Amino acid sequence: MPHSEHAHTGHEHGHHDHHHGHEHNHAPAKACGTATCGGGACTSAAAPAAALVDGGLLLRIPSMDCPTEEGQIRRALEGFAEVRRLQFDLAGRALAIDAPPASWDAVTTAINAAGFKTETLSAPPAAEDTAKAQRAELGRLIAALVVAIGAELVHFLAPDALPWRVAGMGIAAGAIALSGTAVFRKGVAALFRGQLNINALMSVAVAGAFAIGQWPEAAMVMALYSLAELIEARSVERARNAITGLLQLSPARVEVRQADDVWTSVEAKAVAVGAIARVKPGERFALDGRVTAGQSAVDQSPVTGESIPVDKAIGDEVFAGTINQSGSLEFEVTKPASDTVLARIIHAVEAAQGQRAPTQRFVDRFAAIYTPAVFVLALAVAVGTPLALGWPWLTGIYKALVLLVIACPCALVISTPVTVVSGLAAAARRGILIKGGVYLENARKLSVVALDKTGTLTEGKPKLVAQVMRTQALPEDQVLRIARSLAGRSDHPVSKAIAAGLAGEASVVQNFGAELGRGVHGSVDGQDYVLGNHRWIHERGHCSAELEALMHEHEAQGRTITVLANAQEVLALFAVADTTKESSRQAIAELKALGVRTVMLTGDNPSTAQNIAKQVGIDDVRADLLPQDKQKAVEQLGASGEVGMVGDGVNDSPSLAAAAIGFSMGGAGTDTAKEAADVLIMNDDLRKVPETIRLSQKTYSVLWQNIALALGIKAVFFVLAVFGSATMWMAVFADMGASLLVVFNGLRLLKSTR
Repeated sequence: MPHSEHAHTGHEHGHHDHHHGHEHNHAPAKACGTATCGGGACTSAAAPAAALVDGGLLLRIPSMDCPTEEGQIRRALEGFAEVRRLQFDLAGRALAIDAPPASWDAVTTAINAAGFKTETLSAPPAAEDTAKAQRAELGRLIAALVVAIGAELVHFLAPDALPWRVAGMGIAAGAIALSGTAVFRKGVAALFRGQLNINALMSVAVAGAFAIGQWPEAAMVMALYSLAELIEARSVERARNAITGLLQLSPARVEVRQADDVWTSVEAKAVAVGAIARVKPGERFALDGRVTAGQSAVDQSPVTGESIPVDKAIGDEVFAGTINQSGSLEFEVTKPASDTVLARIIHAVEAAQGQRAPTQRFVDRFAAIYTPAVFVLALAVAVGTPLALGWPWLTGIYKALVLLVIACPCALVISTPVTVVSGLAAAARRGILIKGGVYLENARKLSVVALDKTGTLTEGKPKLVAQVMRTQALPEDQVLRIARSLAGRSDHPVSKAIAAGLAGEASVVQNFGAELGRGVHGSVDGQDYVLGNHRWIHERGHCSAELEALMHEHEAQGRTITVLANAQEVLALFAVADTTKESSRQAIAELKALGVRTVMLTGDNPSTAQNIAKQVGIDDVRADLLPQDKQKAVEQLGASGEVGMVGDGVNDSPSLAAAAIGFSMGGAGTDTAKEAADVLIMNDDLRKVPETIRLSQKTYSVLWQNIALALGIKAVFFVLAVFGSATMWMAVFADMGASLLVVFNGLRLLKSTR
């Protein structure tokens, strides 16, 4: 049956599937993080190259074993619009490129021009081979450290005779060869190309120290540097894999019903869409699907971040990686294993990791100036102090080499990406899917948040919220049964809400019919009844002054009124409304506590909008808006500060595009790969918006803590090196200590709860 004239307009239903058309359009998807570090020992187990779509280019790049090289390759390919996606497997030294075959030669040439030799692969490296190589590398570095300690012992304990000195130098050279071959190879290549990067710094420092007779320190510095880089890389790997590890939550096998009704355990990746699968209590879902039999509570926290289990029954959606808690469930598979909501979340976060945040871009630009400046300063110390201050030449050169080690920008460069990646991972674990570091960092700047009403502040589904008996002639249970019987025959949303709200047995309805724009009618137990709106009841002459006042009272609250009547009188009145979400009031209060102004933008009528706004605590309400009106409102609000827009429907697309950051209340059931919002709230909980802002504030704070730590520690040791007695030992500990400190500080975001 139709809504009354006071019902909401219904502009706001449906999920959006649009693309932004403004300045923060999303860059082509780029998987994996961009953490940066130096040294040949750095490894990472980023998303496997095998995950690339069929038909892509798969390359082995032998010298690409660290995010330093990843960053260089990304920059080399920035100008290729054809490259849709880059997926790095640093541990396996492989790169998968999603680009049309016609561009492969040009892409490979650009990588070669950046100083990297490439080999075409027919298949990604096996995980077992990569793990074996990593273990071998760790063993080699430990051996190098032991040999370097041997060189130190020879230097301190052996007689100062030529044979012993030669033996010590040989031992030191062996330690350097074991730990620093890759560093020297890449450092020399960088110097020949005129690039002054981390590898070039360390190569010059270690070679120079060896040349001036400080061979024990040169060996120890290279061994400690490479070993610390490996520890650092494993820490970075933890952040980069925090979301990829969610894939392990999906079982590899699932029970599927065969044609002969026998249940058989099969590999999840082999299960076709439409198959019927089964999950027992305590087991995890291996695939996405829709429940076909059974009832149970399901823990959805791995996907949506919800801490409370959600009840599931026939027709409800379930997601891979979630945990079935009580009853056995059968479900129809709706997505292949490669396209589950969980898999799409992981892909989206990996793509976000490939986008550099503003602070990261600033640090990259700073490091590009800082590293050459350090070379100039070291040269000035090596040449200037002997000439100007009368220091011995070897002393000046030694202090210059110590400066090179201290000045290695590793800690500074790695401070930002590991923090951003940790923040993105922490958000995803809470059911907040942020599409890039730029949105994670800039959410803290929001001064206004505009909100859609239906489906965002409210449930988006009408519910029976009040019922008033108006007759003494019939028992209440009989009146409710008649209303339930008539409403149950209609497919109108308001009738469905009444039928659902009056759960129970229904009677047979004879001569059922519907009157367009008025309601439905029929006979129950031989008597004729109508279930109609305000207009129809008024036309039938049943409206008294008392009934009119009662209906207007409910309608002023934004409710849709439906009346049950027979030929003589009105029997009952039913009020249906779109109810606010339980979380909405708290979310608005949290936004206000953060100093963020809230504005409701809705296509609904003013009375309904004002009533909902009053319930949740919003002061500024703009109603009767068409999609283009919402967009203009967001643009006007943007004149006074950064604006975020929260919406859930196709009609919200223009306003989401106009906002600095668009929050989609799309829910876990939407196709996240096609969502164009900057932030996707997986469980439709509006409290995730202020949570995103708080996480942004914390991420920004940690970013600058790391930058201050990296530069502060280096500044102290700079002074000690020039005017004090800092040694290369102290230098390498200062550099690596700073690097590990900023990494672990950034990783704190993974454990952040607020």
